[in-house]
Amino acid sequence: MSERIRTAVDLDGEDIHWDPRDGLSYGRYLKMDTLLSAQTPLTGEHDEMMFIIIHQASELWIKLCLHELDGAIAHVQRDEVRPALKMLARIARVQEQLAQSWAVLATMTPSDYMRFRDKLGHSSGFQSWQYRCMEYRFGNKNPAMARVFAQEPDALARVKAALDAPSLYDETLYLAARKGLDVPQAVLERDVTRAYEPSPEVEAVWRTVYEDTARWWELYEFAEKLVDLEQKFAQWRFNHMKTVERIIGFRRGTGGSSGVSYLVKALDLRLFPELWTVRTAL
Repeated sequence: MSERIRTAVDLDGEDIHWDPRDGLSYGRYLKMDTLLSAQTPLTGEHDEMMFIIIHQASELWIKLCLHELDGAIAHVQRDEVRPALKMLARIARVQEQLAQSWAVLATMTPSDYMRFRDKLGHSSGFQSWQYRCMEYRFGNKNPAMARVFAQEPDALARVKAALDAPSLYDETLYLAARKGLDVPQAVLERDVTRAYEPSPEVEAVWRTVYEDTARWWELYEFAEKLVDLEQKFAQWRFNHMKTVERIIGFRRGTGGSSGVSYLVKALDLRLFPELWTVRTAL
């Protein structure tokens, strides 16, 4: 027998041998011990484990969204549209996974949830700094929302950085201007920490792109990726709202938000407004 310690796994008819002394393994690479020990229910209720895992998995998906979003923006800043397209497409697919996660959470009934809801205290998804960073980077700039993190210096610093930086749509309009399109100077010089205000002049820019796609193909393709991303984001928010309504009705959220009423208002959000209104103008 070999002196080496071996484990064998049959994979497509082949024996795969691994010696622990060789170093990195699947479990070590993914830090499985840390990952699987991060679920600590506060009660003995069966459904609380699912509740924790859904939210933890969502935070991991949002982490990937932020990673891809930062990469896409960096490419756009360098006028490298093609790599950014791939990253935006990946974010949209991740949004599909996030939207689907609400279907799993919806298997929990109101009675199931009420058995452990009081133990959650004031904790709420409203307090997710990653989600707030993502919304800010997408362009939903509301400085007041950063106040939630006033007592968490590290989270506040990350959220503030996302608030202060140009959004994905700001960078897209800068790109359009560099490509030679007539983006208004007031839009290019606007305060990026404030909510974007739709502009008829910007709609006219996109109309130029859509009416001559051969000339403006990269921007046309980029615009469609933004529309796809926003549609998937809206589906995620809609599924969130309906799941909350299904489980707690119109109760207030654990973090003090108005619950479903707040989520319904969020459905009216437009991240890239002229990309939607231009469709009527064409």
